Amino acid sequence: MSGLNAHKTAESSHEYVEVVCVPKGPFPKSARLLKHASFDQVYRKGQRHFSADMTVFYLRREPAKGGPRVGFTVPRALGGAVDRNRIKRRMRETVRRNLGRFTAPVDVVINPRKSVLTADFEKLVAQVERAFTVVQQKSGPSEAAV
Repeated sequence: MSGLNAHKTAESSHEYVEVVCVPKGPFPKSARLLKHASFDQVYRKGQRHFSADMTVFYLRREPAKGGPRVGFTVPRALGGAVDRNRIKRRMRETVRRNLGRFTAPVDVVINPRKSVLTADFEKLVAQVERAFTVVQQKSGPSEAAV
């Protein structure tokens, strides 16, 4: 049997393959928030959006500087290295799935909660989608005074 998602049932010899459609494309470096000073600026001057499993901080940038940039902060209080890395992987994937619809020139920092480890993945995707929608609306052209 080939494929990671294929399995056979005990009752029959039929092979079932589950196919999930996911938008293709990486999470490019140009879409990541990388510098400590950028994180600090978002925390000091930005706004917040709260959801069940994360807090999203955001700050509008000059439109000439490109599209959105996203960063994550996962403190040691959320667990050991294995747990923190798993949280970051899950959050990166949720952002990657929603990044194509998010076009505002905004810096975003996502602070996940420990519940991200056990939360349903589709629920996380929906929370990030909702957060990006709110950020897009609140940082629209009407607030272009930067």
